[in-house]
Amino acid sequence: MSSTTQLVVVAIVLITLVACALGAWTVLRRRSLRQNFGSEYDRVIAESETRLAGEQVLRERQRRHSSLELRELSPQARTQYASRWRRLQGQFIDSPQDAVNEADDLVTQLIEELGYPTAGYAQRVAQLSVEHTSTLRSYRDAHEISKSNRRGEATTEQLRLALVHFRALVADLLGEEPAAPLPDADPAPPPETRQRRTGEVHV
Repeated sequence: MSSTTQLVVVAIVLITLVACALGAWTVLRRRSLRQNFGSEYDRVIAESETRLAGEQVLRERQRRHSSLELRELSPQARTQYASRWRRLQGQFIDSPQDAVNEADDLVTQLIEELGYPTAGYAQRVAQLSVEHTSTLRSYRDAHEISKSNRRGEATTEQLRLALVHFRALVADLLGEEPAAPLPDADPAPPPETRQRRTGEVHV
């Protein structure tokens, strides 16, 4: 085998190795993004012209997130937010519209206190997606209902769902389990009424 042929063979082998390494690196990066962003990965890819463009968007989110100066809530602040949430949840039956408005405001204040940017909703969602992707859909759904509520277009059931979604996000941001279930806007009848309806008799 001539020296020229040997050089060609070596070059082909090196190119193949580099291509394999790049392929493996790309697969690992993609897998890391999927694990980090979960369903948000599929959402962003679907909204982008190409997969590479979508993945670049997600990496840019990670880059910006790493530059944030996030803060831990003090025990006092954590207690205050939890107390405010319980209060507004208890107000739902008497004033569901006000409860949802207050929940939206509370979430924005909580996000800001944690160190996230709050200049715009899209920016808040983008930054929350890096570490709070599990409740991102809840935030989106609650925000849409909240906008309808401020226009006076949301139904009572939609408002109830909004507060359920907000509850999941608040619990996630506070690092707690979700609060007690939200009461229905139309409370269940007392036990005696249910018994008369069903014909049950208890002594």
